[in-house]
Order: sequence, then C-alpha cells, then structure tokens
Amino acid sequence: MQYDIIIIGGGIVGLATGLKIIQQKPNLKVVILEKEPEVAKHQTGNNSGVIHSGLYYKPGSLKATNCIRGYHELIKFCEEESIPFELTGKVVVATKNEQISILNGLLERGLQNGLAGTRAITLDELKEYEPYCAGVAAIHVPQTGIVDYKEVAIAYAKKFESLGGEIFLNNKVDKIITESGVSQVRTAYHEFSGKLVINCAGLYSDKVAQMNQEESIDVKIIPFRGEYYKIKKEREYLVKNLIYPVPDPNFPFLGVHFTRMMKGGVEAGPNAVLAFKREGYKRSQVNLAELSETLAWPGFQKVAAKYWKTGMGEMYRSFSKTAFTNALKELIPDIQESDLVEGGAGVRAQACDRTGGLLDDFCIRENESAINVLNAPSPAATSSLAIGGTVSELALKRF
Repeated sequence: MQYDIIIIGGGIVGLATGLKIIQQKPNLKVVILEKEPEVAKHQTGNNSGVIHSGLYYKPGSLKATNCIRGYHELIKFCEEESIPFELTGKVVVATKNEQISILNGLLERGLQNGLAGTRAITLDELKEYEPYCAGVAAIHVPQTGIVDYKEVAIAYAKKFESLGGEIFLNNKVDKIITESGVSQVRTAYHEFSGKLVINCAGLYSDKVAQMNQEESIDVKIIPFRGEYYKIKKEREYLVKNLIYPVPDPNFPFLGVHFTRMMKGGVEAGPNAVLAFKREGYKRSQVNLAELSETLAWPGFQKVAAKYWKTGMGEMYRSFSKTAFTNALKELIPDIQESDLVEGGAGVRAQACDRTGGLLDDFCIRENESAINVLNAPSPAATSSLAIGGTVSELALKRF
C-alpha cells in the first residue's frame, strides 16, 4: 500500500502529528500504524489526566514552549469538540524549609513562561484552596486543569480519519527496509510503502529508530512504572483539586501528589519504580530480555549508581502501603492507610543516554528517511498538538 507518510504509534503524539499534517496538506496520503486493537492504549490511556501549565520547564526549552503552546491548543480543541475539561488550578507546596528556595525558583520559572496569575500564597490562603493540606510555603497555579486524555486521543483519531487519514490497528511493525528514498514498513498483515516514516512509538521508540537506520542512536528507553492509589469515596473531601510537592531538582519525576480526576475520584501517587517489562503495569509482569537489556545499558548502570537510595525508597513504597501513606502524609497529615485503595499504574518511557543522563526535554532526531520522536515524557499529552505541529513542520519541509 502506497503512502506519502507512515506514522508508527497510535498514542496521543502520533495521532496529533497525523492530524496536524493532514490539516495542513490534505492532499498527502497519511497512515498511522498501531500495534494494539485500539488507540491510546499505553502512556496516553494510563496517565493522570492533568492539563499541565508549563510551570516546571526551563524557559525556552522544547518542553516549555511546546507545553505552553500545546496547553492553549488543547483547550481550544476540547472546546470545539465538546470534550469535558476543567481548569481547576493547583497548589505546589513546600513541606520543609529547605524546599522554599526551590519553590521560589519554580514561581520565577512560571512567570518567565507566561503563567499570569501564578503567585505565592499565604498558609491561610493555602487552607482556603486545600483545607487539609499542610506545608511551610506554597504557590498557586491557576492554569492547571484536568481532562480525559483517552477521550482527547479518540477525538484526534476521528478527526484525522474524517480528513482522509487512515489508521490500521493490530499492525505491529516488524521491519523497515529503506531503498532509493522509499521505506517499506512491514507488519504481520501488510506492507506499507512511504517516502517518510515518523516514529511516535513511545515505549518502543528506540527500537523503531534502530529499524529505520538511525545508526547514531545513543539513547535507550528505560520504563518506569508509576503506581497510584485511589482515595476512598467517603474521604475524597480531603482533596479539592490538585496538590503537588516541590519536585526533587535532580530527578525528573514530580513525586507523589493528589489529583482529582475528570472521570471522578481522587488519585494519590505515583511512585516511580523500574518496570521489568516495557509495558509492565504490574510488579508480576516480567520480560527477561527487555529487563536484561535495561540492566546492561551503561547509562542505566550510571543512573542506578547515582540514584540507588532514591530508587530503593521508591521500590520500598511500591511494596509498602504504610510507606506510601507516610509520603502522602507530608502533604495531607490527616490521610490514613485505610483511606487508600489500590488504583491503576502507568509506564513512563524515559530516554536515558549512554552517559547516564535522564533526558528531561523532548528529543526529536531526523535522518534521510525518518523522523524519530525519541523522548516525549510528561507533559507530552498536554503538549500533543504542539509537538504534532513541530513534527509536522519537519515532515512537510520534505514535500
């Protein structure tokens, strides 16, 4: 089957990329290949549903610019497509005095990133926003919100198809052969021919990059599972909207927080533990080949050596509900172990380079036949239309 552009991966970034391309060049033949029987099965369908504001990201970085642009595009899309969302605002809370300088730095970043109305609040004001939250200092970010990203992704897919794009489900890419400027993308059922391959394969983006002759690839996807608890219905009053801790500046995960969900309920978490399988949503799921590959990667070995104490703490919280509850108590002292019931889990595709760097920014690499989105961590869902726009600009230069 002949196409101009073949997109691998039917998550929110792949779908947004396809949509952006076909909106700008409706005459191009574009196809999205997804290995699962539905779109948005993995990272998109298992995240916390937060509409991120751009508070945390270095001004001028791809993360910051795409998050802020994507935020506005996402809100507009949801309004146009009648997708429910709420701009709830959130508080970021320092629970120790030594965190105040980091909190002040976050406030400065937020203002540099254009988050008008973001401000330091008094502890009395914190109690107005979140009556059961405790801390020594806090800021309020009005732009943060909640949405169901699975619903957003399905809307992207419907719009993409309505404009002439095609989506093939249950088509896992097994091989890519490129000759004379044309790539043959093979699955168990079909062979797709195209001038350009766009790799949005998430947890397997490094594998697909190797298939499409990205010889210089020097990153590997390390899967980190984030496990959540849910607060029992009768205790949901403890959280009004979203409560976040001050993040550890050395570790690119946000720490356990509280999130009111668009579908109802309140989630608490996540932790961040190494997944023993790239799509390992449970501790019991192990893929020895994938785990061995992770453990053998020099970059991961350096990360493990540097952050072993943090890693052990996260692993301990994974197995100990008491330890998890104690971490949550820093923000809401009244929460009890009995208030929590087991929730879901997501797996984050974290790119790690050979030197042990955990890539914090979005990473997009190009070669003659392909564009590889090698790192699209949070806030990729919020930023999806902006990332899709960035990738589509790179793609359309070739046509």
